[in-house]
Amino acid sequence: MKKKDNRHQKNSCWPWQWQWHWHGSSSASGLYGHLTASQSPSRKKQTAATFFTFFLFVGASVFFGSFHSSIFSGIVPQTSVITTAKLPIKQQEFDLQCTKHNVTQSCPVNYSNPTTHNPTNPDRPSNLSTCPSYFRWIHEDLRHWRDSGITKDMIERARKTAHFRLVIVNGKAYVEKYKQSIQTRDKFTLWGILQLLRLYPGRLPDLELMFDCNDRPVVRARDFRGPNSGPPPLFRYCSDGSSLDIVFPDWSFWGWAETNIRPWSNVLKDIEEGNKRTKWKERVPYAYWRGNPNVSPIRKGLMTCNVSDKNDWNTRLYVQDWGQESKQNFKQSNLGDQCSHRYKIYIEGWAWSVSEKYILACDSMTLIVRPRYYDFFSRGMVPMQHYWPIRDNSKCTSLKFAVDWGNAHTEKAEAIGEAASRFIREDLKMGYVYDYMFHLLNEYARLLRFKPSIPAGALELCSETMACSAKGTWRNFMEESMVKSPSDSIPCSLPPPYDPPALKNFTDTKVKLTRQVEAWENEYWKKIN
Repeated sequence: MKKKDNRHQKNSCWPWQWQWHWHGSSSASGLYGHLTASQSPSRKKQTAATFFTFFLFVGASVFFGSFHSSIFSGIVPQTSVITTAKLPIKQQEFDLQCTKHNVTQSCPVNYSNPTTHNPTNPDRPSNLSTCPSYFRWIHEDLRHWRDSGITKDMIERARKTAHFRLVIVNGKAYVEKYKQSIQTRDKFTLWGILQLLRLYPGRLPDLELMFDCNDRPVVRARDFRGPNSGPPPLFRYCSDGSSLDIVFPDWSFWGWAETNIRPWSNVLKDIEEGNKRTKWKERVPYAYWRGNPNVSPIRKGLMTCNVSDKNDWNTRLYVQDWGQESKQNFKQSNLGDQCSHRYKIYIEGWAWSVSEKYILACDSMTLIVRPRYYDFFSRGMVPMQHYWPIRDNSKCTSLKFAVDWGNAHTEKAEAIGEAASRFIREDLKMGYVYDYMFHLLNEYARLLRFKPSIPAGALELCSETMACSAKGTWRNFMEESMVKSPSDSIPCSLPPPYDPPALKNFTDTKVKLTRQVEAWENEYWKKIN
C-alpha cells in the first residue's frame, strides 16, 4: 500500500475552495498453477520416472539461477507466480535493568542496548519518504551559524541561562546540570533525548549543546547583527521573530507528570477516541477554553469575553485550578473528554503553551489568538487551512464573529477542524517528533568547529539512572514512553531549506489570509452597527 502523501497542497486564498487528493492502493496476488495428468495403470512406473527426472531438472535450475518461466510454455495454461511469505522479524526489546537493595543506580557495565542501528526494513517505501514540511524550519533556525560554524566559546556564552549542558560522545549521553528547572521539565527533556538514542542507536554524531528549560527566548537577534557576531546557540521549547533561540520538542511529549498528562502517543489515542464520541455537528456550537488565566495579562483579557448577563460573545471559558485538580485526582482534566465543542480557543500563556497540540487534535475548528511565539511544528500551519486567526487586540468581537461564521458555514468550519487534527495525527505522531529531534541535532552537530569531549563534572545518563529511582506518576510515564527497541526503519528524509522567494511567498500567504479574515470581520460588525 502506498503511504499517504502528507505534504500540504497549495490552497486557494478563498477559504472554502478545498482540494482533496486521494491516493489509491494496489495489490497483487499470486496464482498458483497445478500440473495434473491422467495416467493408465500400465504407465505409472514410466510416468513416475519421467516426473522424477523433470522435477530434478527444475530443482537444479532454480538452485543455479537458470530457471525461466518460458520452460512451461504450452504446458501450464495460466501464468504462475511463485511467492514467498516473509516472516516478520521480531525486534529484540531492552527493558530497564534496575539494581536492587537500595544500591545507587548506575548505567549497566554490560549495557545490552545496541550501539549501532541496523534497521530490518531500510528500503521500505514509507521509510524513504520526505519529512513533513515544517522540518524545513530546521535550516532556518540554524542559519545564523551556517557560515561561521559553532565554536566552543559560543556554547560557553550560552551557559548564562542554561539549565544543563548535554554532551553525546560515541552514542552515550552525559549531562552537566547548572540549576533546577520548573517542575521536572529538564528531566523529561533529557529522558526524551535518551529515547532518541535508543530508537536510532549510533546514528547521532558527537555533539555538545546548552538547554534552557524556561518559557521565553533570551537570545535577542538585535544583539548579534554583525557578520561575525557569533550568537550563542541555545536550545529551548519556543522562540519568536526577534530571537535566535533554537526550538526543540517540549518535555510533555514524554508526559507532564505534575498535571497527570500522559505521554503524547497515549494522549493522542485518547483524543481520537473523544473525537469519535461526538460528531462535529452534534457538538456545542460555542468556543471553548479551559486553562489558567493568571499566568499572563492576555489570558486575563480573554476571560472578559466569557458569557455574562450583559454579553454573549459565543464563548464558554473555564478556569483550571491545577491545585484543586490534583486533590481530586485530575477527574476534570481528561483531554479526551474536552472535544465537546465545535470551536476551541488557543491562547498563549507566559509564552507559548503546550496545550496547542492537544487543542488542535480535537477536530474542532481551532481559534488561535494571534501568537507571538512559535514551537517547532506550528510554523507549518496555515490560516483558514488549519485554524481560524483571532485578533489579540479585540478578542471578544473577533471570537463572536468566528463562531457566527462557522455556524453559518458548518461544512467549511468542520473541514478546517479536520485538517488540523489530521495534521497533528499524521505529521506530529511520535515517530516524526523523534525524526525532528534527530535531524535538528544532526544538522547542529555538522556546524560544530571543535571535537566534543566529556566534561570533568558530567554524569553519564541512561534510562536506568533516570527511571529506576523515579516514583509514582513520574516512573509510570517514563515506562510508558520508553523506547524498548531500535526502529526497524531509517528516519524520514530531511527536506531542503526554503529558497528566499519561496519562504517569502509562504509567509506572505499567511499574512494575506489573516488580513482577509479581518476584512470579513470588519464588514460583519459594520453591518451590525
